[in-house]
Amino acid sequence: MWSAGEVEPRRSTPGGTPVPHRRRTGPARAAALLAAVLLPAATACTGLSPGPAVNPGATGAVRVSATVAQDLDTPWGIALLPGGDLLAGSRDTGRIARIATADGAKTDLGAVPGVAAGGEGGLLGLALSPAYATDQLVYAYLTTATDNRVVRLRYDPSGPAGGQLGPPQAILTGIPKGTYHDGGRIAFGPDGMLYAGAGDSGQGGAIAQDTGSLGGKILRMTPDGAPAPGNPFPGSVVYSYGHRNVQGLTWDPQGRLWASEFGQNTWDELNLIRPGGNYGWPLVEGTGNREGFVDPVVTWHTDVASPSGIAYADGAIWMAALRGTRLWRIPLSGTTTAAPPQEFLNGTYGRLRTVLTDGDGTLLLSTSNTDGRGDVRPGDDRVLRLRVQAP
Repeated sequence: MWSAGEVEPRRSTPGGTPVPHRRRTGPARAAALLAAVLLPAATACTGLSPGPAVNPGATGAVRVSATVAQDLDTPWGIALLPGGDLLAGSRDTGRIARIATADGAKTDLGAVPGVAAGGEGGLLGLALSPAYATDQLVYAYLTTATDNRVVRLRYDPSGPAGGQLGPPQAILTGIPKGTYHDGGRIAFGPDGMLYAGAGDSGQGGAIAQDTGSLGGKILRMTPDGAPAPGNPFPGSVVYSYGHRNVQGLTWDPQGRLWASEFGQNTWDELNLIRPGGNYGWPLVEGTGNREGFVDPVVTWHTDVASPSGIAYADGAIWMAALRGTRLWRIPLSGTTTAAPPQEFLNGTYGRLRTVLTDGDGTLLLSTSNTDGRGDVRPGDDRVLRLRVQAP
């Protein structure tokens, strides 16, 4: 049911005033769905704009095959280690744990110094260096007392008790911070460059249109934090702009970058990112059909999405939804959709934060119910393993 009077504070007016949104409360959803093969739900959801349907009959399914870990505290960033274990960061405590995927055992590696958690900020995205096998570097996007920043630290797994983390080295500072809209997703692209989704920090979107600001942007940098070669704005790490709050980044097999983005009151988005592209915020939310702005490939009403992490697997983008409490599959045909998006796990596990590809036909998916906005269930938060069954 819907519970009146509860506020989803990330939604705000262009002036920054929070707008109330009702969120789901009530008993846990049917446990019988937990390990079943989940057939696609109806895609005629009010407000869904799937784009052109090249093959309307395309379908897929996922099966929850295992709970990899549980009893996690505000998990946000997750990185897949060689050999299959995970590093998981806690947004609110600033600590990183190693998770043994064989049995779910957790080893606390300590807190990252300098994290100042609050609102939507804290220890956010994690990513491994492309040369991790030799340099052992872990990258993190985090909130400090003064800004959001990207740091890197060395993880030596050979030490006692699961190894230890070295001191963080800041490679990019000065990303605007706020109570809301801190972005936070980082990922290395197929070009070896590091990409970061930076939110507009709840400042009403003005900085999102300012290419001199790092807020409301997708950023592209070298592993040392310098502007990447070929960036559209000389001497700048800014790659695209006009974003409200990007929390999902992934690439398809052709090397195209896709990003998920929180809208305000009406439309959440899946965007295909072009270097130098202006994605409209705060002048356009959703599809504007206006010259000079890049329209999204897919839009959703905010109550069925509020997207965070995304991953590519088996011909589709998989998108974790927070307020929407479901996993979306968006089948692709080149740069557009091959069929209407499908929804899975609707309400079964609550809020969903991060999705990763782990081997052929396998996804890792984390929940986000301990973040202050979800209904906490026994075992929350957890990481699930999903078996993808392509059409």
